[in-house]
Amino acid sequence: MTGNGIRITPVRSRRDIETFLDIPYLVYRGNSNWAPPLRHEVRKLLSVRHNPFFDHGIANFWIAWRGRDPVGRISAQINHLHLDTYKDATGNFGLVEAIDDPNVFAALLSTAEEWLRDRGMRRILGPYSLSINDEIGVLIKGFDMPPMVMMPYSARYYATRLEECGYLKAKDLHAYVMDLRSMSASEIQRLEMAAARLRGEGKIRVRPIDMRRFADEIRLAIDIYNDGWQDNWGFLPVTPREVDYLTAAIRPIAISEAVLFAEVDGKPEAMMVWIPDVNEMIADLGGRLLPFGWIRLLWRIRKLNIKSGRMILGGVRRARRDSLMSGALITMMLAELTKAGLARGIEKVEFSWILEDNSASLAVSRYGNARLAKLYRIYEKSLMVS
Repeated sequence: MTGNGIRITPVRSRRDIETFLDIPYLVYRGNSNWAPPLRHEVRKLLSVRHNPFFDHGIANFWIAWRGRDPVGRISAQINHLHLDTYKDATGNFGLVEAIDDPNVFAALLSTAEEWLRDRGMRRILGPYSLSINDEIGVLIKGFDMPPMVMMPYSARYYATRLEECGYLKAKDLHAYVMDLRSMSASEIQRLEMAAARLRGEGKIRVRPIDMRRFADEIRLAIDIYNDGWQDNWGFLPVTPREVDYLTAAIRPIAISEAVLFAEVDGKPEAMMVWIPDVNEMIADLGGRLLPFGWIRLLWRIRKLNIKSGRMILGGVRRARRDSLMSGALITMMLAELTKAGLARGIEKVEFSWILEDNSASLAVSRYGNARLAKLYRIYEKSLMVS
């Protein structure tokens, strides 16, 4: 596809993949807030063999060129798990990165739209990389700080370029940051007293993950998530293979105090999972582990001297939602999270991402001195030809 001096080519070869991986370095050159992802992890994301998304989805990837220079990239994908759940003929775009040129964005997006339209899709939604359970959204607020682990970063002009191509807001996602250092002694004491009173009643308790049964415990956390989140906008259950994929990703950095279960009469009814912000450890590696990146990363993981963390999962089983018990379970887990974070030298924790209309989760995230630090937007566009 050509137009306005822009040529679009599909990703086919290993060389194409490396070019696809190179493009963000062109876009974010000189931007200290962008955290280069590990290139081998992005390769796995694109791999039909490695990424469990392809168990129930298909995707294509393209590169935009001006002359011989790569200037942008994009994916388009169809998630059959989404179609089976919502039956709405919606496909997705994602992994979009491009220089600040309206012609480049128009060429990339029209290519993704045409690919989806040819496969019967009537609506495009994104960016998803590649599923709603992966990195999603365009950054709208929070450009002056690096992204937390497993969260995206975007250039300031991305939203404008998407809107120029007819894309409209579908949903906003919030990221709240709690600064543990600035919590007053009275705030901490009040939370600990509330948790102590609830523990004293004997009906509920909070326990950390059993690291000896790490995979089983993560499966339990995802089971609670799949149950508690099923009514949320865009929800898709995390599949067993996706659980294994997530488990492998977080195992090297997981700490026992970071995965919490709240039990009622011995039955797990709620969970919180937070992980150290690995982006602190990899920001200066340039996305490459060779020749010496592996050594530095392994040493940093061993030391685990990280100042921030991100809560990636949190929830209460559906049957407990909107109950007094739900509030008690969340209060106790927040107390343990605060205590564990302070003991580990964690200075801030990000709660992300949270749907703009998920009032219960937003209320939890505003706990203490938490503030809205970042805003991400999901865009949509009709593919119906008028």
